[in-house]
Amino acid sequence: MRTLNQLTFACACSLLVSTAAAQTNLTSSNETYTVDLPTVLRLASAQNLDVQIAREKLTQARASYNGAVMQFLPWLSPGVSFRRHDNFIQDVAGNIIEVHKESYAPGITVNAQVDLGDALYKSLAARQTLNAADHALEAQRQITLLSAIQGYYDLAKAQAQIAVDNEALRISQNLEQQLISAVSAGIAYKGDQLRAQVQTGQTALSLRQALEQQRVAGARLAEVLRLDPAVELVAKETELVPLSLVASNAALSPLVEQALVHRPELQASHSLVAAARSAHDGTTVGPLIPSLGGQAFIGGLGGGIDNQPHPFGQSEDYIAYLSWRIGPGGLFDFSRTRLYQSRLEDARLGEAKLHDQITREVVESITRFRSLSEQLTTVKHNLELAAEAEKLAEQRQEFAVGAVLEDIQTQQDLTRARNDFANIVAEFNKAQYALLRAIGNLATDKPAVSSLK
Repeated sequence: MRTLNQLTFACACSLLVSTAAAQTNLTSSNETYTVDLPTVLRLASAQNLDVQIAREKLTQARASYNGAVMQFLPWLSPGVSFRRHDNFIQDVAGNIIEVHKESYAPGITVNAQVDLGDALYKSLAARQTLNAADHALEAQRQITLLSAIQGYYDLAKAQAQIAVDNEALRISQNLEQQLISAVSAGIAYKGDQLRAQVQTGQTALSLRQALEQQRVAGARLAEVLRLDPAVELVAKETELVPLSLVASNAALSPLVEQALVHRPELQASHSLVAAARSAHDGTTVGPLIPSLGGQAFIGGLGGGIDNQPHPFGQSEDYIAYLSWRIGPGGLFDFSRTRLYQSRLEDARLGEAKLHDQITREVVESITRFRSLSEQLTTVKHNLELAAEAEKLAEQRQEFAVGAVLEDIQTQQDLTRARNDFANIVAEFNKAQYALLRAIGNLATDKPAVSSLK
């Protein structure tokens, strides 16, 4: 005789798919790989393609920033120049003379031209773009972690349903065999045997569907983790139990405030607005700052007229200048100013939209979490009632006063209650992780505490 505690525990147990397949004469040639939640989180952070793409975008933003800073530095051009002239040339007095001469000047030329306004504001914008890419990487990491967590619990939920359906199938098959023997002995009604056979077929169908869901959930999780999809993933947990990650009495307003402070997407949006503002200032204030330039040649100069001695000695030239740019790309380029003003407004509107979206996500997440918390209490109670009803049906059957239809119905109720329990527990855990992500606090080191009493 099964006790109530044993029945409650059975509904939360996850059966490995290999065991389920063996019990239903289903075989799989694919290799299985057992994973737990910490492993899933580590693989998601390290191997997911979206996270790697975000890392490359951060690398690109860092390179762009370094390139913007390099605009403040001069550049060198070491080399040797040679010049040859033959025939007519005009001298400084205006006379046309015939000259055959040559010159050569080995040395180093140092060139420095800095558009101070343009370089300054481009570097500021690039710095903010780098910050935005850094926050975007964290945002993508949290999105990927949540996707991996949800995939893991979908896999665990499917395995729990397999365990429940296997137990229900075993009981239904036993009842069917008893009725077949009873009908053969003439002490049972043939219709009861047919009802039991229908129940067995329905349970087998549900089990087949659960096996399908387990395989699909494993393939989707493998995609997130970037594993070989041919490998069948199996959740390591032997119990699917509710976790306590978020306080059940958490108030909405503090959660919204926390989300607006810690969500990396909003921090990235702040940086993008700052970058757009710097770019806009570069079109209005930047042109007022003059460009500084200079050139220095340090080397030697030699040469002279043909058939005469060619002297060679040290030679230096220095040039410095200050300039402003008027027209396209400089002062009074109103079309460029309007373009960057529009980009700034676009960034501000995007930030406002993201602000509203994050608020909505927090409201949705806390609402779902509270609803599932209440549903969990209800489904626990239903499971206890279904287990008690099934126990009473077994007792009635022992005394030959229970009807077959009653036994089938109680078994259906118990199976449904077990599956509801597994489903609500999985969704309850997923809802807590979704809420943590909504407030920007989804971390791999968050302790997972069971709330099952």
